[in-house]
Amino acid sequence: MKFMLKCFVLCTILLFGVLIGMQQANQGIIKMKGYQDPDLQSAFQVENETGDVQASILGNNVTSQDLQEKQEQLEQIEAFNFFSQIGKQFATLVSNGVSSLLESIATLLNRN
Repeated sequence: MKFMLKCFVLCTILLFGVLIGMQQANQGIIKMKGYQDPDLQSAFQVENETGDVQASILGNNVTSQDLQEKQEQLEQIEAFNFFSQIGKQFATLVSNGVSSLLESIATLLNRN
């Protein structure tokens, strides 16, 4: 659990680092051009219009409704992951193998 938490935190930090780097690159391009280009959008924007907060990443608006729809789609798919099943079977096989090996070593030590 700790490992998964550390990985999640690290990935989150790296994602925000990439977004900040893209924003810095965008600002550098604007400075090099010397003028504001309306076609050039920033990497990450949070707009507050009339008390409503809207976020956009790379020009695409992100809303909580979009995220909920995607979550519902993923729940409906219930896709079969072939590699996940192979991993589970391999883990079971290794676990059973190690257990039987330890039991056989214990029985050999108890006989002596």
